Amino acid sequence: MSYLLRTAAPADVEVARSVMLDTVYGDLRSGYVPRWHRDIIDIEGTYLRPPRRTLLVAVDEASGEVVATGAVRDQGPQAPPNPPWVAERFPSGSTAQLCRIYVRSTHRRLGIARAMVRELSAFVAEAGGYEAIYLHTDPTVPGAEPFWRAMATVVCDERELPGGGQGIVHFSLPVPALSAARSAVSAGSLTATVC
Repeated sequence: MSYLLRTAAPADVEVARSVMLDTVYGDLRSGYVPRWHRDIIDIEGTYLRPPRRTLLVAVDEASGEVVATGAVRDQGPQAPPNPPWVAERFPSGSTAQLCRIYVRSTHRRLGIARAMVRELSAFVAEAGGYEAIYLHTDPTVPGAEPFWRAMATVVCDERELPGGGQGIVHFSLPVPALSAARSAVSAGSLTATVC
């Protein structure tokens, strides 16, 4: 199987929203919660228009189907609900938050998410002004915690806090050096192939 990772266009909004909502309802089992998921409704305003944000989609080259999403936004974690020291370590503006890295279940374990993280990190380097890359994950989602532990550094595992917090795990990744970032990431567009 071969996949094309590219910057989402307005024509991709509905199918990207479908991938995201299927994950929210199926894997996260939270359903749509406005305070957590409003970006899913306003994808264009959240990811496509702001200059230091992006949304990537992975397209199955055989079928043309969008099978995965991944995004960057210039917003750190907020306290509450996150621990205050985590919010202080990753302030909005200088923090690139990786989010909505969702792959349809029939296309998992093929390297799509790993390629998505690599391309999003390259976008962060090219965008400039970011000092940290932050993300969090719900460890109850099958495969999510081992995936992130293999790629990123744990900052806080809320399950280890008194009372267990929200039960999520916070991670960081280094911002790649500009020279290490893919030169294909420019002017807000990207294409890459995952085989």
